[in-house]
Amino acid sequence: MKIFLTGGSGYIGRATIGELVRLGHTVEALARSERAEAAVAAAGATPVRGGLTDLGVLNHAAAHAEAVIHLAQATTGEEDLAAATAMQDGVGGGTYVHTGGSWVYGDTDGLQDESAPWNPPAIVAWRRAAEDAVLARAGSGGRPVIVQPGLLFGGDNRLIDLFFVRPGRESGAIPYIGDGGNHWALIHLDDLARLYAAALSAPAGSVYLGVGGVNPTAREVAEACAHAAGLAGKTVSVTLEQAREQMGPIADAFALDQQLTSAKAQRELGWTPGHPDPVSELAAGS
Repeated sequence: MKIFLTGGSGYIGRATIGELVRLGHTVEALARSERAEAAVAAAGATPVRGGLTDLGVLNHAAAHAEAVIHLAQATTGEEDLAAATAMQDGVGGGTYVHTGGSWVYGDTDGLQDESAPWNPPAIVAWRRAAEDAVLARAGSGGRPVIVQPGLLFGGDNRLIDLFFVRPGRESGAIPYIGDGGNHWALIHLDDLARLYAAALSAPAGSVYLGVGGVNPTAREVAEACAHAAGLAGKTVSVTLEQAREQMGPIADAFALDQQLTSAKAQRELGWTPGHPDPVSELAAGS
């Protein structure tokens, strides 16, 4: 299958390109710079020069593909929806896989799936309009699918590393918010890449949580990261107010208590997470 992909130079994108190529697909990937072109080419894709606001480029590339996977992170909901619209117009009846996120469900009050009500923190509240519009295409011959990744580990550990590990190395202790008893819905990078590939065969209008089904507490994650960082397991509690000052509005997302299951994706797509012990992997620095 010929697939057009955005966000290919990022760590999720590179892993997804690798998985798609391994499965025998041909991939073209959006690249806004020479550095991005080199990254997607190294991952196994053919670069398509342009950015997420180049709607003509997106439409043309999607029109020459059999499926689209949209991984790039837009700066606003309007930008994300405009890009999605251009690519859905282009791919027509081909599968269009859109990236959402698990934070939109807010605090879950126990284990939940895709049927849980939305209660997003402000930083991701914009996703509702975009995802509703994407899914609406199923009623007019489109094949939209949404994947909602949890918090990633493995690979670069981008958010965990950026907001917790790096500051922790500087201060001598990895932070967690409050008492750290809130749960995080994690997924390994390789498992997420396999889920995106599996989603190409999903029924139109499907929504899948991209989580590993293991939901450790934020304090457990902090302790594991503290061992991996050579800090002898040292952690420190910060208040939500302190976290907001240090991290910005994303602190409210990190403070969520989320327990989520990917049973639907496993049941419908035959996909199984392969990393059932994220705390041990994080402690080992993998």
